[in-house]
Amino acid sequence: MIFNFLLLLIFLIIPASYLNASEIYSYSNESNVIGELQTYQIKNNESLIEIARKFGIGYNEITDANPKLDPFIPGNEKTITIPTQWVLPDVPSYEGIVINLSEMRLFYFTKDKVMTYAIGIGDEGKDTPEGKFKIVEKLVNPKWIVPLSIRKERPELPAVVPPGPNNPLGTHAMRLSRPSILIHGTDKPYAVGRKASHGCIRLYPEDIPELFKVVPNYTKVTIIRQPIKVGISNKKTYIEVHKENGHKLNYFNQAVTLLKKKKLYHNIDKNKLIPALHEKKGIPVIISK
Repeated sequence: MIFNFLLLLIFLIIPASYLNASEIYSYSNESNVIGELQTYQIKNNESLIEIARKFGIGYNEITDANPKLDPFIPGNEKTITIPTQWVLPDVPSYEGIVINLSEMRLFYFTKDKVMTYAIGIGDEGKDTPEGKFKIVEKLVNPKWIVPLSIRKERPELPAVVPPGPNNPLGTHAMRLSRPSILIHGTDKPYAVGRKASHGCIRLYPEDIPELFKVVPNYTKVTIIRQPIKVGISNKKTYIEVHKENGHKLNYFNQAVTLLKKKKLYHNIDKNKLIPALHEKKGIPVIISK
């Protein structure tokens, strides 16, 4: 409860200058690593949570990339890693929306371009489902019809929450072909990059209108779980490793299997691979010889 209160307090005082639109990245079969890692010097007693939103990344991403720092009081003038580089997910085709639950990130593909956004996902026991879906309905200023299961947990809630600043769906929502699951905004931006929903996918309030505008109805949505991703850029091999709490996983075996599948295993340096698998910082690491 104290943790959630501190997060709420931080986001209530974030100024408008923190709101950034997503970049549009190019990719190809020869280069499926997008973006660039950045560094940032902390100032004005900023928290990692504030900085994460400023750069359009989630709570999980910034804390995993900077594991030795306190997320609330990291310390002024410290230089931190901003994880704004990603290996694209491993899917049969880059089409529509791809959501990787392991990294809590959404990718939207159009031809040879991709946009990407930090997300919040379902809490333990209320997991966001994996599978193939479609966008079947788009809603502006949606009302939230509170499910009976949630009203049992929180009987103080009304049957319907009208549009407005206290609506958990935010300003825009897109319903999937599994009706109980939506991609939507939020009145709790500190939950982006965390497992905190009842299964829906949450975006920052400044991100959901942008995505909503460009995604048409019947867009394909693929939800996967890939804690390890392997990519290539400038003929160098990268690996990106994410923590997967609650799921047993042999990281080394899975990494080797992926590298062999992509015919990259012969080109890797195990002295670079093993530390990346151990640290699980969620950022692409070069593992080429």
